[in-house]
Amino acid sequence: MKLIIINGPNLNLLGVREKEVYGTKTFDDYLAELKKKFTSVVIDFYQSNVEGELINKLHEVGFSYEGIILNAGGYTHTSIAIADAVAAIKTPVVEVHISNIFAREDFRHVSYLGKNCVGSISGFGMQSYELAVEYFSKKSN
Repeated sequence: MKLIIINGPNLNLLGVREKEVYGTKTFDDYLAELKKKFTSVVIDFYQSNVEGELINKLHEVGFSYEGIILNAGGYTHTSIAIADAVAAIKTPVVEVHISNIFAREDFRHVSYLGKNCVGSISGFGMQSYELAVEYFSKKSN
C-alpha cells in the first residue's frame, strides 16, 4: 500500500509553534515513528505553505496512490481551489487535523474540503495521522 501525507501551511513549524496546541514533536520525528509502526505501508510525505503547490501535488498523486492524508492547515477553512482539487482526483482523501477544529475559533468550524473527503479526523494530536493510516490499511484488507 502506498499513501502520502500532504501538510499545508505552517505545519513545517510543528515542534516549534504553539506547543500547547500542536505539541513538541517535529513532524519529521513523528513520521519516522509512523513508518516504523506501519512497515507494510509506504508512506510518502509532502509539505508546502503555498496553495498552488498543494493543488499541484494533489493532481500529481491523485491517480496513482491508494490514499492521501491531507492536513491543509488554514486552507481547510478558506480554499475552494483545494476542495475542487480533492473532488477532481480519484485517490481517496482523509482530512486530518492535529487540534480539535471545533474547539477553536468559529471560522475553523467550517471545512471546504470535508465533503470531498472519505472522512475527517480532528483533535487527536499527531495520532490523527495514525488513525488515517489505520483506516487505509484496514480498507485495503
